Amino acid sequence: MNCESESSFLGKESYAALQNSSSPRSVKSTGRTQYHLNPQASYKVAILGAAGGIGQPLALLVKMSPLVSSLNLYDIANVKGVAADLSHCNTPAQVSDFTGPSELADCLKGVNVVVIPAGVPRKPGMTRDDLFNINASIVKTLVEAVADNCPEAFIHVISNPVNSTVPIAAEVLKQKGVYDPKKLFGVTTLDVVRANTFVAQKKNLRLIDVDVPVIGGHAGITILPLLSKTKPSVCFTDEEIHELTVRIQNAGTEVVEAKAGAGSATLSMAYAAARFVESSLRALDGDGDVYECAYVQSDVADLPFFASRIKLGKKGVEALISSDLQGLTEYEQKAVEALKAELKSSIEKGVGFAQKQSVAAA
Repeated sequence: MNCESESSFLGKESYAALQNSSSPRSVKSTGRTQYHLNPQASYKVAILGAAGGIGQPLALLVKMSPLVSSLNLYDIANVKGVAADLSHCNTPAQVSDFTGPSELADCLKGVNVVVIPAGVPRKPGMTRDDLFNINASIVKTLVEAVADNCPEAFIHVISNPVNSTVPIAAEVLKQKGVYDPKKLFGVTTLDVVRANTFVAQKKNLRLIDVDVPVIGGHAGITILPLLSKTKPSVCFTDEEIHELTVRIQNAGTEVVEAKAGAGSATLSMAYAAARFVESSLRALDGDGDVYECAYVQSDVADLPFFASRIKLGKKGVEALISSDLQGLTEYEQKAVEALKAELKSSIEKGVGFAQKQSVAAA
């Protein structure tokens, strides 16, 4: 066996742990074929914003994936050093760096998965909406380049406010005539990672066993952990439900305040994004049993975009798992209704921005 071809995240056990940290399978069929990692897999990943606080640790984690053969790193500055540093890691992915708008097209050619963490981070006192005007323009520009150079790629949007930047990306892709709703994702994996961690700590459970679906969006009250759907099944008091829900919704602010002006959640976001990249690559590689929560075009809640559990396949979103939204508690039903107005407003804000920019450019 070629050890290097299967090396990932410090070795087999760690790689298995990352895979197992993915959402437990929603469907258990008897006698299904077990997915085995293809050591010859060859996928190309581009990270746009690779020199930033999220981009650097994300690039390291993606470099460790045995499913990645080429890792393209793009930023407007300081990316050469990141690429040189990463290139010394003895994992198979070949690292290339691209600096500035003139090199963006070359970065994206032939790419299978594009991850966009580019933008400015939140600072104390800022909401995700405060970031809108800066990050909206950045996402628009980058997605235009994706549309022109790798329209078939999976697009993972991390840049906040995700509730608005994903609709912006969709409008840009529509304007370019290449929109495939199955391949555009707002990365909300961090909300699931946090929910799993906090629930495991609160209930003294083995973290690897815990799965909490998180629906809605990726900001404040639009983040809704469905604690009643926690696996393994566990009982919560009303007080625990409220406390956990509020902590999961405000976890980003918890980090912003703890860093005291020095940034926002970067390491946990990079970990969560790497998990979603790995899930996407496994789906592309033929694993027929990949489930994650993500913010995608959806009809499960009478909104154009909504985060829920999805099944991933070779062509992107294979199915929306709407069953998670059935049989909710009264608390959860009220929370769903409460988040809809805010999420609708954020979606409309993104769509309006993209359409206004299109008219201005015409």
